[in-house]
Amino acid sequence: MEYLDFETPLKDLEDQLIECKLIGDKSEIDVSETCKKLMEKIKKTKKEIYKNISPWQRVQLSRHPSRPYTLDYIKALTNNTFLELHGDRNIKDDKAMIGGLGKIGDQTFMFIGQQKGYNTKTRQYRNFGMSNPEGYRKALRLMKSAEKFNIPVITLIDTPGAYPGLEAEERGQGQAIAKNLFEMFKLKTQIICIVIGEGASGGALGIGIGDHVMMLENTWYSVISPESCSSILWRSWDFKEQAAEALKLTPIDMKKNNLIDKIIPEPLGGAHRDREKTFINVKNAILESFNYLKDKKVNTLVEERTNKFTSMGVYNS
Repeated sequence: MEYLDFETPLKDLEDQLIECKLIGDKSEIDVSETCKKLMEKIKKTKKEIYKNISPWQRVQLSRHPSRPYTLDYIKALTNNTFLELHGDRNIKDDKAMIGGLGKIGDQTFMFIGQQKGYNTKTRQYRNFGMSNPEGYRKALRLMKSAEKFNIPVITLIDTPGAYPGLEAEERGQGQAIAKNLFEMFKLKTQIICIVIGEGASGGALGIGIGDHVMMLENTWYSVISPESCSSILWRSWDFKEQAAEALKLTPIDMKKNNLIDKIIPEPLGGAHRDREKTFINVKNAILESFNYLKDKKVNTLVEERTNKFTSMGVYNS
Protein backbone atom coordinates (compact mmCIF):
# COMPACT_ATOMS: atom_id res chain seq x y z
CA MET A 1 0.00 0.00 0.00
CA GLU A 2 1.33 3.43 -0.97
CA TYR A 3 0.57 6.38 1.27
CA LEU A 4 0.17 10.07 0.48
CA ASP A 5 1.96 12.70 2.56
CA PHE A 6 -1.11 13.57 4.66
CA GLU A 7 -1.68 9.87 5.40
CA THR A 8 1.60 9.46 7.34
CA PRO A 9 -0.10 9.08 10.79
CA LEU A 10 -2.23 6.29 9.34
CA LYS A 11 0.81 4.58 7.80
CA ASP A 12 2.62 4.56 11.14
CA LEU A 13 -0.33 2.92 12.90
CA GLU A 14 -0.89 0.32 10.17
CA ASP A 15 2.82 -0.54 10.22
CA GLN A 16 2.57 -1.04 13.98
CA LEU A 17 -0.43 -3.32 13.48
CA ILE A 18 1.44 -5.47 10.95
CA GLU A 19 4.41 -5.70 13.30
CA CYS A 20 2.15 -6.60 16.21
CA LYS A 21 0.55 -9.45 14.23
CA LEU A 22 3.96 -10.74 13.19
CA ILE A 23 5.10 -10.85 16.81
CA GLY A 24 1.96 -12.81 17.71
CA ASP A 25 2.57 -15.29 14.87
CA LYS A 26 6.23 -15.85 15.70
CA SER A 27 5.87 -16.19 19.47
CA GLU A 28 3.47 -17.46 22.10
CA ILE A 29 2.73 -13.94 23.34
CA ASP A 30 -0.95 -12.97 23.27
CA VAL A 31 -1.09 -9.69 21.34
CA SER A 32 -4.83 -9.76 20.58
CA GLU A 33 -5.63 -6.91 22.98
CA THR A 34 -2.84 -4.72 21.61
CA CYS A 35 -3.95 -5.41 18.02
CA LYS A 36 -7.53 -4.59 18.93
CA LYS A 37 -6.51 -1.22 20.41
CA LEU A 38 -4.42 -0.44 17.34
CA MET A 39 -7.34 -1.27 15.04
CA GLU A 40 -9.61 1.03 17.00
CA LYS A 41 -7.00 3.77 16.81
CA ILE A 42 -6.61 3.23 13.04
CA LYS A 43 -10.37 3.52 12.56
CA LYS A 44 -10.46 6.75 14.57
CA THR A 45 -7.44 8.20 12.73
CA LYS A 46 -9.02 7.40 9.36
CA LYS A 47 -12.13 9.35 10.26
CA GLU A 48 -10.07 12.29 11.47
CA ILE A 49 -7.92 12.39 8.33
CA TYR A 50 -10.63 11.96 5.70
CA LYS A 51 -13.60 13.80 7.18
CA ASN A 52 -12.28 17.24 6.20
CA ILE A 53 -9.68 16.74 3.48
CA SER A 54 -8.74 19.78 1.41
CA PRO A 55 -9.36 20.12 -2.35
CA TRP A 56 -5.66 19.50 -3.01
CA GLN A 57 -5.70 16.34 -0.89
CA ARG A 58 -8.71 15.15 -2.89
CA VAL A 59 -6.73 15.76 -6.09
CA GLN A 60 -3.93 13.63 -4.63
CA LEU A 61 -6.38 10.82 -3.85
CA SER A 62 -7.72 10.95 -7.42
CA ARG A 63 -4.17 10.25 -8.65
CA HIS A 64 -3.33 7.48 -6.20
CA PRO A 65 -1.34 4.81 -8.08
CA SER A 66 -3.42 2.01 -6.57
CA ARG A 67 -6.71 3.59 -7.59
CA PRO A 68 -8.78 1.48 -10.05
CA TYR A 69 -8.71 2.64 -13.67
CA THR A 70 -11.24 2.42 -16.49
CA LEU A 71 -10.49 -1.20 -17.47
CA ASP A 72 -10.75 -2.26 -13.82
CA TYR A 73 -14.26 -0.81 -13.62
CA ILE A 74 -15.34 -2.27 -16.96
CA LYS A 75 -14.10 -5.78 -16.11
CA ALA A 76 -15.78 -5.67 -12.70
CA LEU A 77 -19.07 -4.23 -14.01
CA THR A 78 -19.36 -6.62 -16.95
CA ASN A 79 -17.95 -9.78 -15.32
CA ASN A 80 -15.30 -9.95 -18.06
CA THR A 81 -17.87 -9.93 -20.91
CA PHE A 82 -16.28 -6.79 -22.35
CA LEU A 83 -15.53 -6.84 -26.09
CA GLU A 84 -13.06 -4.07 -26.91
CA LEU A 85 -13.39 -2.31 -30.26
CA HIS A 86 -10.43 -0.60 -31.90
CA GLY A 87 -9.50 2.16 -34.31
CA ASP A 88 -10.95 5.41 -35.63
CA ARG A 89 -11.17 4.10 -39.23
CA ASN A 90 -8.93 6.97 -40.27
CA ILE A 91 -5.43 7.00 -38.75
CA LYS A 92 -4.87 4.44 -35.98
CA ASP A 93 -6.02 2.97 -32.69
CA ASP A 94 -5.40 5.30 -29.74
CA LYS A 95 -4.39 3.23 -26.71
CA ALA A 96 -5.25 6.02 -24.26
CA MET A 97 -8.93 5.87 -25.23
CA ILE A 98 -10.64 2.51 -24.95
CA GLY A 99 -14.14 1.44 -25.84
CA GLY A 100 -16.35 -1.51 -26.53
CA LEU A 101 -19.46 -3.47 -25.65
CA GLY A 102 -20.24 -5.08 -22.33
CA LYS A 103 -23.22 -6.23 -20.30
CA ILE A 104 -24.36 -5.29 -16.83
CA GLY A 105 -26.87 -7.99 -16.07
CA ASP A 106 -28.95 -8.40 -19.22
CA GLN A 107 -28.43 -4.85 -20.48
CA THR A 108 -25.75 -4.11 -23.09
CA PHE A 109 -23.81 -0.86 -22.80
CA MET A 110 -21.19 0.86 -24.92
CA PHE A 111 -18.29 1.65 -22.57
CA ILE A 112 -15.85 4.43 -23.47
CA GLY A 113 -13.09 5.86 -21.29
CA GLN A 114 -9.50 6.94 -20.83
CA GLN A 115 -7.09 4.30 -19.59
CA LYS A 116 -3.92 5.05 -17.63
CA GLY A 117 -1.06 2.60 -17.11
CA TYR A 118 -0.12 0.60 -14.01
CA ASN A 119 3.65 0.95 -14.38
CA THR A 120 6.22 2.85 -16.46
CA LYS A 121 5.87 0.58 -19.49
CA THR A 122 2.06 0.57 -19.60
CA ARG A 123 1.88 4.29 -18.82
CA GLN A 124 3.95 4.98 -21.91
CA TYR A 125 1.82 2.53 -23.90
CA ARG A 126 -1.35 4.33 -22.77
CA ASN A 127 0.26 7.77 -23.18
CA PHE A 128 -0.53 8.48 -19.49
CA GLY A 129 -4.26 8.58 -20.29
CA MET A 130 -3.87 11.53 -22.67
CA SER A 131 -5.75 10.89 -25.90
CA ASN A 132 -4.78 12.01 -29.38
CA PRO A 133 -7.40 13.19 -31.92
CA GLU A 134 -7.89 9.63 -33.17
CA GLY A 135 -8.91 8.64 -29.64
CA TYR A 136 -11.78 11.12 -29.66
CA ARG A 137 -12.71 10.08 -33.20
CA LYS A 138 -12.76 6.45 -32.09
CA ALA A 139 -14.99 7.41 -29.15
CA LEU A 140 -17.39 9.20 -31.49
CA ARG A 141 -17.43 6.26 -33.90
CA LEU A 142 -18.43 3.95 -31.06
CA MET A 143 -21.09 6.38 -29.84
CA LYS A 144 -22.58 6.52 -33.33
CA SER A 145 -22.63 2.71 -33.44
CA ALA A 146 -24.40 2.66 -30.08
CA GLU A 147 -26.95 5.16 -31.37
CA LYS A 148 -27.58 3.02 -34.47
CA PHE A 149 -28.38 -0.06 -32.39
CA ASN A 150 -30.11 1.80 -29.53
CA ILE A 151 -27.40 0.91 -27.00
CA PRO A 152 -26.86 3.26 -24.01
CA VAL A 153 -23.41 4.83 -23.62
CA ILE A 154 -21.31 4.94 -20.44
CA THR A 155 -18.20 7.12 -20.40
CA LEU A 156 -15.57 6.78 -17.68
CA ILE A 157 -13.45 9.93 -17.38
CA ASP A 158 -9.90 9.80 -16.03
CA THR A 159 -7.37 11.99 -17.80
CA PRO A 160 -4.89 14.80 -17.02
CA GLY A 161 -5.99 16.30 -20.35
CA ALA A 162 -5.90 15.67 -24.07
CA TYR A 163 -2.40 15.11 -25.46
CA PRO A 164 -0.88 18.58 -26.11
CA GLY A 165 1.85 17.51 -28.55
CA LEU A 166 2.52 19.25 -31.87
CA GLU A 167 1.52 16.17 -33.89
CA ALA A 168 -1.83 16.00 -32.05
CA GLU A 169 -2.56 19.61 -32.96
CA GLU A 170 -1.51 18.96 -36.57
CA ARG A 171 -4.06 16.14 -36.76
CA GLY A 172 -6.86 18.31 -35.36
CA GLN A 173 -7.02 17.85 -31.60
CA GLY A 174 -9.28 20.84 -30.98
CA GLN A 175 -11.56 20.00 -33.88
CA ALA A 176 -11.92 16.37 -32.75
CA ILE A 177 -12.98 17.41 -29.23
CA ALA A 178 -15.35 20.10 -30.56
CA LYS A 179 -16.93 17.56 -32.92
CA ASN A 180 -17.54 15.20 -29.99
CA LEU A 181 -19.23 17.94 -27.99
CA PHE A 182 -21.48 18.81 -30.93
CA GLU A 183 -22.41 15.21 -31.67
CA MET A 184 -22.93 14.15 -28.06
CA PHE A 185 -25.50 16.89 -27.56
CA LYS A 186 -27.75 15.32 -30.18
CA LEU A 187 -26.87 11.62 -29.79
CA LYS A 188 -30.13 9.66 -29.82
CA THR A 189 -29.45 7.28 -26.97
CA GLN A 190 -28.85 7.50 -23.21
CA ILE A 191 -25.45 8.82 -22.10
CA ILE A 192 -24.14 8.37 -18.54
CA CYS A 193 -20.82 10.03 -17.70
CA ILE A 194 -18.77 9.25 -14.58
CA VAL A 195 -15.55 10.96 -13.46
CA ILE A 196 -13.56 8.13 -11.84
CA GLY A 197 -10.25 9.98 -11.35
CA GLU A 198 -8.95 13.14 -12.96
CA GLY A 199 -11.29 15.23 -15.11
CA ALA A 200 -9.04 17.80 -16.72
CA SER A 201 -9.88 20.31 -19.39
CA GLY A 202 -11.25 19.49 -22.85
CA GLY A 203 -9.65 16.07 -22.63
CA ALA A 204 -12.33 15.13 -20.10
CA LEU A 205 -15.13 17.17 -21.65
CA GLY A 206 -14.58 15.42 -25.01
CA ILE A 207 -16.48 12.41 -23.60
CA GLY A 208 -18.30 14.31 -20.85
CA ILE A 209 -21.62 15.42 -22.35
CA GLY A 210 -24.34 13.23 -20.90
CA ASP A 211 -27.88 12.97 -19.61
CA HIS A 212 -26.47 12.20 -16.17
CA VAL A 213 -22.98 13.32 -15.14
CA MET A 214 -21.61 11.85 -11.91
CA MET A 215 -18.35 12.01 -9.97
CA LEU A 216 -16.80 9.62 -7.51
CA GLU A 217 -16.23 11.22 -4.12
CA ASN A 218 -12.45 11.64 -4.41
CA THR A 219 -12.14 13.00 -7.94
CA TRP A 220 -11.87 16.43 -9.56
CA TYR A 221 -13.25 18.11 -12.68
CA SER A 222 -11.88 21.42 -13.95
CA VAL A 223 -10.73 23.40 -16.95
CA ILE A 224 -7.14 23.18 -15.71
CA SER A 225 -5.07 21.26 -13.16
CA PRO A 226 -4.06 23.01 -9.90
CA GLU A 227 -0.36 22.84 -10.86
CA SER A 228 -0.92 24.46 -14.26
CA CYS A 229 -3.19 27.09 -12.75
CA SER A 230 -0.54 27.87 -10.14
CA SER A 231 2.20 28.16 -12.79
CA ILE A 232 0.09 30.61 -14.81
CA LEU A 233 -1.07 32.82 -11.93
CA TRP A 234 1.96 32.65 -9.63
CA ARG A 235 4.70 31.51 -12.05
CA SER A 236 5.33 28.59 -9.72
CA TRP A 237 3.85 25.21 -8.75
CA ASP A 238 4.25 26.11 -5.08
CA PHE A 239 0.72 27.54 -4.90
CA LYS A 240 -1.11 24.46 -6.18
CA GLU A 241 -3.03 24.09 -2.89
CA GLN A 242 -4.43 27.62 -3.20
CA ALA A 243 -5.20 27.01 -6.86
CA ALA A 244 -7.11 23.81 -6.04
CA GLU A 245 -9.19 25.74 -3.51
CA ALA A 246 -9.92 28.59 -5.94
CA LEU A 247 -10.83 26.34 -8.88
CA LYS A 248 -13.81 24.79 -7.01
CA LEU A 249 -13.01 21.44 -8.62
CA THR A 250 -14.27 18.98 -6.01
CA PRO A 251 -17.48 16.94 -6.43
CA ILE A 252 -19.11 18.95 -3.65
CA ASP A 253 -18.36 22.23 -5.45
CA MET A 254 -19.51 20.82 -8.78
CA LYS A 255 -22.80 19.58 -7.31
CA LYS A 256 -23.36 22.87 -5.51
CA ASN A 257 -22.97 24.74 -8.80
CA ASN A 258 -25.32 22.31 -10.62
CA LEU A 259 -22.56 21.11 -12.96
CA ILE A 260 -23.03 17.43 -12.09
CA ASP A 261 -26.04 15.36 -11.07
CA LYS A 262 -24.69 13.04 -8.41
CA ILE A 263 -21.73 12.21 -6.17
CA ILE A 264 -20.95 8.49 -5.89
CA PRO A 265 -19.58 7.65 -2.41
CA GLU A 266 -16.24 5.92 -1.95
CA PRO A 267 -14.99 3.74 0.93
CA LEU A 268 -13.24 5.67 3.69
CA GLY A 269 -9.75 6.48 2.44
CA GLY A 270 -10.53 6.25 -1.26
CA ALA A 271 -11.59 3.78 -3.96
CA HIS A 272 -8.30 1.88 -3.75
CA ARG A 273 -8.92 0.84 -0.15
CA ASP A 274 -11.98 -1.23 -1.05
CA ARG A 275 -12.25 -1.76 -4.79
CA GLU A 276 -15.17 -4.18 -4.63
CA LYS A 277 -17.32 -1.76 -2.66
CA THR A 278 -16.45 1.02 -5.10
CA PHE A 279 -17.41 -1.16 -8.09
CA ILE A 280 -20.75 -1.96 -6.45
CA ASN A 281 -21.43 1.73 -5.79
CA VAL A 282 -20.66 2.62 -9.41
CA LYS A 283 -22.78 -0.25 -10.74
CA ASN A 284 -25.75 0.80 -8.61
CA ALA A 285 -25.39 4.43 -9.73
CA ILE A 286 -25.31 3.38 -13.42
CA LEU A 287 -28.37 1.13 -13.13
CA GLU A 288 -30.31 3.75 -11.18
CA SER A 289 -29.58 6.37 -13.86
CA PHE A 290 -30.35 4.03 -16.74
CA ASN A 291 -33.66 2.90 -15.21
CA TYR A 292 -34.62 6.58 -14.92
CA LEU A 293 -33.56 7.47 -18.47
CA LYS A 294 -34.67 4.41 -20.44
CA ASP A 295 -38.38 5.30 -20.51
CA LYS A 296 -37.83 8.82 -21.83
CA LYS A 297 -38.56 9.48 -25.48
CA VAL A 298 -35.47 10.18 -27.60
CA ASN A 299 -36.52 13.73 -28.49
CA THR A 300 -37.15 14.53 -24.82
CA LEU A 301 -33.79 13.01 -23.89
CA VAL A 302 -31.89 15.17 -26.41
CA GLU A 303 -33.83 18.31 -25.51
CA GLU A 304 -33.25 17.89 -21.77
CA ARG A 305 -29.55 17.13 -22.33
CA THR A 306 -29.13 20.29 -24.40
CA ASN A 307 -31.00 22.44 -21.91
CA LYS A 308 -28.97 20.98 -19.06
CA PHE A 309 -25.68 22.24 -20.47
CA THR A 310 -26.84 25.46 -22.11
CA SER A 311 -28.33 26.62 -18.79
CA MET A 312 -24.95 26.33 -17.02
CA GLY A 313 -23.08 29.48 -16.06
CA VAL A 314 -24.03 33.15 -15.90
CA TYR A 315 -23.70 35.43 -18.90
CA ASN A 316 -25.10 38.58 -20.50
CA SER A 317 -26.79 38.23 -23.89
